[in-house]
Amino acid sequence: MVGTKRRSWRILTLAMVAALTLAACGSDKKESGGDNRKVAKIGVIVPLLGGSTAIGIGIRNSVDLAIKQANAANTIAGWKLEIAAEDDGGKPDIGGRAATKLASDSATVAVIGTYNSSVAQQTIPIFDTASIAQISPANTNDTLSRGENFATAPARPHKNYFRTATLDSLQGGFGADYATADPTNAKTVVIVHDGKTYGKGLAESFQARFVKNGGTVLGDVRVIAEDVTDYSSDVTNIKPLNPDLIFYGGEYTAAAKFTTELKKQGVTAPLFGGDGIVDQTYVDNAKDASKGDLGTSIGAPAEGLPSATAYLAAYKAAAYSDPPSAYGGLAYDAANAVIGALGKVLPGKTSIDKATRAAIIDAIQATSFDGATGKVAFDQYGDTVTKLLTVYQVADNAWKPLKTGEFAG
Repeated sequence: MVGTKRRSWRILTLAMVAALTLAACGSDKKESGGDNRKVAKIGVIVPLLGGSTAIGIGIRNSVDLAIKQANAANTIAGWKLEIAAEDDGGKPDIGGRAATKLASDSATVAVIGTYNSSVAQQTIPIFDTASIAQISPANTNDTLSRGENFATAPARPHKNYFRTATLDSLQGGFGADYATADPTNAKTVVIVHDGKTYGKGLAESFQARFVKNGGTVLGDVRVIAEDVTDYSSDVTNIKPLNPDLIFYGGEYTAAAKFTTELKKQGVTAPLFGGDGIVDQTYVDNAKDASKGDLGTSIGAPAEGLPSATAYLAAYKAAAYSDPPSAYGGLAYDAANAVIGALGKVLPGKTSIDKATRAAIIDAIQATSFDGATGKVAFDQYGDTVTKLLTVYQVADNAWKPLKTGEFAG
């Protein structure tokens, strides 16, 4: 009898423990929102370590913000979005491995990135094979969307590739037009680039327009690898040419070292670059040597756009430790283009297969909305229809906008 009572008590005790455990689990689930939604991942491939970290982090944070807003609003019925951020170090081989990793994840629906055009050359075909959309907020090389013969016979190489950034052929020409007009009035230029896809393409675009405008290129085009630590011999060779301007096609880490050496050796001509140098880190690294330097960048300054007010306020409220960078708004719009497409394709789906991914690509192609940076829509090549560009100059230890407009062609 005693044994029976003990067994009964043990059974009752176990039952109570089980009930309490189940109750506790139910409580945890409720506190976490009781989220039974299926998961879809938006990948991000950008430099998160190394030279272009500031830009990469701003892109990642802006995508993260768009995802959090969509989840909070339950924008995609039955689905929860997650960010899957991968570092590419600005290197094509690392970017390729990151793309392979994301493409192998059945939850990946689209990818925002890359920052470097040379990295995009590796990632785009990988995602194309998997029917995964890629939208870059920063790639500017023309060949990515229009092929090698973009100037004479443009043809879209990959249906899955889009971008919210405009083209080097427009940016280089826009910069050259500014350089050869008032108040710069440059007649001569030395052309330097880092040998990478972006830097070379931008330099060639600037050079062609500069010459067309009546300017003269002094000496040979110089290729200086971005990992060079001592630019003294290069500057020693440039100084006797006495150019009105030095154009640098490349990114801010190397450009800051280069302009520092120019000023150290007494070269008074300003350095003129593209969107790869228009970041506060360039000014912080070069310090006084950056004063008066010029650069073009994609779009209009977000701070001056009424359409970007809500985005910037939300970014600030999210308390990210790093600023959005020049590409933050473009990344935010790219992410929302994906989210809008997912809202049309995913509801009612129970899984993500290749056909679903292909439908997402088609939905992105049909995108049209007013974003933080302006109109978000894509032409037949997957390029943005918004082609605004801005010339900046360093003054008072910051990049200051001088002129915003479109390249006249």
